[in-house]
Formats: sequence, C-alpha cells, structure tokens
Amino acid sequence: MSTPPAHWKRLAPHPPAGSTTVASQNALPHLPVPALQDTLTRLRGSLRPLAHSEDELRAAEKKIADFEGGLARELHARLVKRQEETEHWLEEWWDSGAYMGYRDSVVVNVSYFYGFDAHPPQYPRGPVHRAAALTRATLLFRQMYKTGALKPEGTKDGSICMDTYRWMFDCCRVPGSAGLDWAVSYAKEGEQGNAGHVIVLRKNRVWKVDAAKDGTLLSTADLEKQFQNIYDNTTHDYPAVGLLSTSNRDVWAKDYVELVSDPVNEAIIREIHSSAFLVCLDDIEPRDAAAFSRQLWHGGASGRWLANRWVDKPVELIVCDGADAKAGIMGEHSVMDGTPTARMCDDVLDMLASPSFNHGTPSPSPLASPVALDWRISPTTKIAVTRARDAARALTDGQALIVLTTTYGKGAIKRFGVSPDSWAQMLVQLAYARLLRARGQARQGATYEAASTRRFFKGRTETIRVVSAESDAWVRAMDDESADDGNRVALLQEAAKRHIQLAKDAGNAQGVDRHLFGLKKLVKEGEEVPALFSDPLVVRSSHWVLSTSAVFSKHFDAYGWGEVVPDGFGVAYMTGFEDKLFFNLTSRTEMPLSELAAEIERAAQDMYDLFSKQEQKARL
Repeated sequence: MSTPPAHWKRLAPHPPAGSTTVASQNALPHLPVPALQDTLTRLRGSLRPLAHSEDELRAAEKKIADFEGGLARELHARLVKRQEETEHWLEEWWDSGAYMGYRDSVVVNVSYFYGFDAHPPQYPRGPVHRAAALTRATLLFRQMYKTGALKPEGTKDGSICMDTYRWMFDCCRVPGSAGLDWAVSYAKEGEQGNAGHVIVLRKNRVWKVDAAKDGTLLSTADLEKQFQNIYDNTTHDYPAVGLLSTSNRDVWAKDYVELVSDPVNEAIIREIHSSAFLVCLDDIEPRDAAAFSRQLWHGGASGRWLANRWVDKPVELIVCDGADAKAGIMGEHSVMDGTPTARMCDDVLDMLASPSFNHGTPSPSPLASPVALDWRISPTTKIAVTRARDAARALTDGQALIVLTTTYGKGAIKRFGVSPDSWAQMLVQLAYARLLRARGQARQGATYEAASTRRFFKGRTETIRVVSAESDAWVRAMDDESADDGNRVALLQEAAKRHIQLAKDAGNAQGVDRHLFGLKKLVKEGEEVPALFSDPLVVRSSHWVLSTSAVFSKHFDAYGWGEVVPDGFGVAYMTGFEDKLFFNLTSRTEMPLSELAAEIERAAQDMYDLFSKQEQKARL
C-alpha cells in the first residue's frame, strides 16, 4: 500500500540561499485571508447575474445573511489563526483537495500542453536534432535553476514566488492507494545541474540517457548521437506500460503496487521518477493544428501515443517524426501551475533561436550508450494494460477540440483603448450568451479565469469570477436593436473596467473562492455545515461551465487543456500576438463545441466592426 510520507512537500530542495533565483523569496508577503465582509460582498455581487429568478437570488442572500450572523465569524477566526501559524494557510488543503485527492485520469482533466513554433532555420531538419537541441537547452535551464543563476520571474511591482520550480525537474507524482497521491523529488541540495539523466520514450520503450559526462552536460552533437541510437534500436512497439499512468488514480494505484512488486520494474520506475524530465519521441507527423494539439494533449487519435508517455511527470517534451519535427510539452498540473513551465519553454526556445546558443563541446571520448529499460510484464499487469488502453480510448474519443484565430490581435485592441485580456473575456461572454439563446437554454454555471497569486509566498491561483452585472449589460446591448453603437462601446468599456478590477482583486488574493474553501474546511465534526454551501445559486456560481486562462509566448503555436465540468468548455487563449487572438476550445463530444467556435468568430468580428466604426466616426 502506497501512502504519502509526512511533509512530502518540504522534501524538494531550493536553490542556494541568497542566490539570484531566490533572493526575493524571504521578502514576499504570506497569502492573506480576506476580510469576511469583503468576501461576502463579492459573493453577493457574483450571484446576481447568475440567478434565474429574484426568488432564487433572495433565497441565496438570506443564506449569506444567516451565515454571516451565525458560524461565519468563528470559522473566519479559525482561518486567521491558521494563517498566523502556518507558512501558507491554503497550500496543504489545495494540494490535497484540488489535485492529489482528485481520482479521475490526469489526462484531459488535469494536464495541459504547449505546442512550439518551428525549429529555427539554422538547424538540421528532422526529429533527431530537434530532440537533442530541446534536451540540451532544457538541461541548461535546469542547471541555471539548481545553481541559483536563473533570474526570478517578476512583474512591474517586483519579483514573484519561485517556490513551485522545485517541482519541475527530478521529481514525479506518485499514485496513492489510500485515495491521496503525492510527489517525490530526487533532487539534492547543493547540486550543480551537471549530473543526472533523462528518460526517453520511443514506441513505448523506456531508455535512460545520461545528461552529463565527467561533470559536463552533453553537447547537442553528443545528444544527437544518443537519440539516433534510440531511433535505430527501437523498430517495433513495446508493451504499453505507460498507459497505466493514464488510468483513474485509484485504478492506477492498484496497478502500481502490482507493477513495482517486481524489483526490475521498481528500478525502472525509480529511474523515471528521478529523471530530470522525459522526452517522448512520437512516430507520427500531425497533419494540422488540431491534430498537433491532440497529440500533445492526449496522445493523438484514441490516445494511441499515451503509451509513449508517463503522465505523472511534470515535464514531458514531445517530438514528432517528420522533417518539421513538430514539438511541444505535456505538463502535469498538480504541484506546479502552467506559468513556470511556460517561462521555461519560452527561455528554452529563446536560447535555441539565438545564433550564440551554447551547444557545448562534443566529448573527446566515446559515450556510454543509452540503456534500454524493459519491463517484466506479469499476467495481472498485462490485463491492466489492456484495460487502461480501453479506458484511454473511451476518454480521448469522448473529447472535442477546435483551434481558431481571429484576423486581428492586441495591436487593434489596444488602439481601441481596451485591455486585450478583458476584450477576450467579453468576447467569450458574448459568444456563450448567443449560444445559449440559440439553444433556448439558461446559464447553468459561471466563468472561471485563473489569476496568479505568486506575488505571495507559495502563491498559486485565485479565481476571477468573470461574469458581472456590467458584462451582462454589454452582452444584452450587443443584440438589442434599440441600443446604439455609442452605448455598446461605453458598456464594453465599463465591463472591461469591472473585469480589470476583478482581476486585480483576485491577483491580490482578494477573491471569493479560496476564502470560502478555507472557511468550509474549518467546519468541525459535529458542527452543521452552513446552508450557504449547498445553496443552488451559490453552487452554480462555482460550476465552471467556462474554464478560461491565458498564457503567452511568441513561440507557442498551441496551448490548451480540457473542460472541468461535463457540461462545460475549456477556453485557452493567447492575446499577446499583434495580428491575431488565439483560442483553443475543448469539450466533451456531446457538447456544441462547433457552435461555440462559430459564435466566438462572430463575436470577434462584431466587436471589431463596432469599434472600427466608432474609430472612423471619431476621425470625421
């Protein structure tokens, strides 16, 4: 039986104290607990546009008042005490409640992906060089982090928390047989990043490649030889053991115990867990943007290449066959959000694009060959792999994905005087409202947008509750024939202003959802759970039918994840391109994803036309 060790989160080491990477860590404030009255006021404001009737709204408001006059103050006092006595009042609860206790497959439901732009033209074409170059650059990034030379991320207000970088390399999620996973780190304090190994998967076969020789990282040329060796010596498919990691977590925990009961397999898993990262060499050439995204997201058609993954690893580089050698990353989300890996990818791709990239000096002496790590498959594991393949096929065949871009980008939006992020969010609100109206449906949930709280020590995210009275007023005006364009523009500007304030509040840990989560966690055994938490409208307000988030890298051609509720949509977007907005839309196949995509395209054009007309009028 596998259970989490005590205080496992503390076991991954930091870079050297006082080094560049962590120089600002001790100065970061701890995550605050919002004032109770402020949270309840925000909650009330977020409920009004989601209410189906005045009676429903009044019933919810009464439960808020009852909560405020009842147990709320005591729960809040308990939470404040916890905040004062811990490094981070939310961390342990969030790790367990949001991720490690989640039992569905991490594929689709948890993992995310980024797709990279083309390999720089100065390099040879094909997957061998691309895999070698990406590996070399990622190892250099890892080395900078371990030695503390990596510049910390920051905003105009200063540095932000670098804590979760501890869980980027040399670590892995582990399935727990008691309903709770954890992560294990093999990194050691004081390491210089000039040792270790990388695990490479080709046709499901596991290969171990040393990252360095005699204390020096392998050069790109040396890594090319290692990858060519793997391509040459992996000519047929091997047992699809990697599929086991894609199963329901309780199923995987049971299969894991059986797998590691053989000492050969236990040693292979130790090599996977302790590897710097994985490189997955997929024997396919994706035909278009959607196929490329699906390859990264869930192993392509019917999840076929999920056997060529170990989805518990936080960083899996994926390189496809063909002259173009399309490449990207699959990330495991549980202990680290997408912003650190987005930064890592951006830095790696910037390095490779530079004519001065340090490819290293080829070793003057022969290298040790990559080591094939072949599983011993028991009859029980063979049955488990078959079952995992069926489950992966059912999961991935049930998913829809659409990639679309607009004909304009942040250049035009800024010219119109609107925040690009607010523009994209209002665009999605308009599209979704039109979709519901066309189908004769009422809104059954809310819109989640992720806000980073990394300005705080160990901060991760808070929810921006996007739907507001202002956003709804603008959406109604867009299809109200009695409204004039000047009024529509003014209403969008008001909605965008409100969205900016909501986003600012959430980034300052002044949201609704994390605070309510903490209050509910502190209801003691024997105390009645306040009726507020089961109120239909309050529940609807955190049923994320639109799960949205944005990152940006000029190097990203693809980016996305899955919907978070069965009747919802995943909306990944990028607003940083001058000439386009990028959207990756996902849902279950029974949902009207094509209709939503069409409405997003229509809303994007309507908004552009609206502001273009006003711009032209202003010139007259």
